Amino acid sequence: MAEVDKTPTSYVSFETLTVSTTSVGLTEATFGDQTFALITVETAAVRFRLDGTAPTATVGHVLEVGDILELSSEVQMKNVRFIRRDGIDSSLSCSYGA
Repeated sequence: MAEVDKTPTSYVSFETLTVSTTSVGLTEATFGDQTFALITVETAAVRFRLDGTAPTATVGHVLEVGDILELSSEVQMKNVRFIRRDGIDSSLSCSYGA
């Protein structure tokens, strides 16, 4: 079976998301009807969950500085939640496309 390339043809919006002690999601008003997100961890490690539930500093998938997370559906983009892992706020660079 042939593999389908899910990479967007263009990115049309961007935001910088600050991640602190309260979980945050992507800004729906910014990504709109886009279906792909490219997220880079800039300043400190974070944890994330894709089921719409808030992660904690000890529960969730870990992303370290420099890691990239790709989301490929509107459901993932609406459900993803982030929280900082350690005692330092983080910054995420988020590009959105279709």
